[in-house]
Amino acid sequence: MNNILRLIRPNQWLKNVFVFIPMFFGGSLLDPGDIRASLLTFFAFSFIASSVYCFNDINDVEADRRHPVKCKRPLASGAISIGKAWALMAIMLALSVGVTALLDSPDHMLKVGGILLFYYVMNICYCTKLKQYAIVDVCIIAFGFVLRVLAGSFATDIIPSKWLVLMTFLLTLFLSLAKRRDDVIRMNETGEPPRKNTIRYNLTFINQAITVTASVTLVCYIMYTVSPEVTQRLGSDMLYLTSVFVLLGLLRYMQITVVDKKSGDPTKTMLQDRFTQLVVIAWALTFLALIYIK
Repeated sequence: MNNILRLIRPNQWLKNVFVFIPMFFGGSLLDPGDIRASLLTFFAFSFIASSVYCFNDINDVEADRRHPVKCKRPLASGAISIGKAWALMAIMLALSVGVTALLDSPDHMLKVGGILLFYYVMNICYCTKLKQYAIVDVCIIAFGFVLRVLAGSFATDIIPSKWLVLMTFLLTLFLSLAKRRDDVIRMNETGEPPRKNTIRYNLTFINQAITVTASVTLVCYIMYTVSPEVTQRLGSDMLYLTSVFVLLGLLRYMQITVVDKKSGDPTKTMLQDRFTQLVVIAWALTFLALIYIK
């Protein structure tokens, strides 16, 4: 069972909390219908992402066997057979379809299902070919998170602000570039690129790209908090105060990336770094207080 869990990576389901963004920023956290729709979308995305993880490990099994860390993955180590991995891939896909079918209307099922299908096809293409191209690879990863936000939006009929969509793309692009920096450091230390496209990155480029995306992400967030449509809809003109926590979070992650050189797994960082957790909690509580406590 442990090897199966390692293959489908439920710890990575944390990424799918992005489907809750429309509900959170839309001020409908107390709406039972939106809660149910967002939860179903979360699990639908989680299962389809696990299906992609299975395909990725099947496709990369030979390369993973030569990798100093990935060689311990269930398929690369031989703990799980290729046949069982294909079966798990199909089961996860079926579960995703089944959960999507539980949404409360055919319109929601069709829209969310369309997003999931597009995400699935895009990631199969990513696993087989597109991840070999520098810049394209990180943009596809970031766009995957935009699709999560759109799925949450379609499931709840909450239209997200354009600034929110842009911020989602930029923030996850920032995290993806930080992860690629970890690959560049490993390549510089060992002389072997962890990925085929790592040779198209270097520390100078990565550092500049991280700085640019972090800066534009902060600007997008500030623009979101002062946007007239947002302040009127949420009934607060003090949302800009939460920008302090966004800045602290970005600076902390840059510190982890550049100083500690531990940006290889954003999910692991979120689960283990206490400073980051405190900043996120403080941001969320402040945002909620401004929206719900009048």
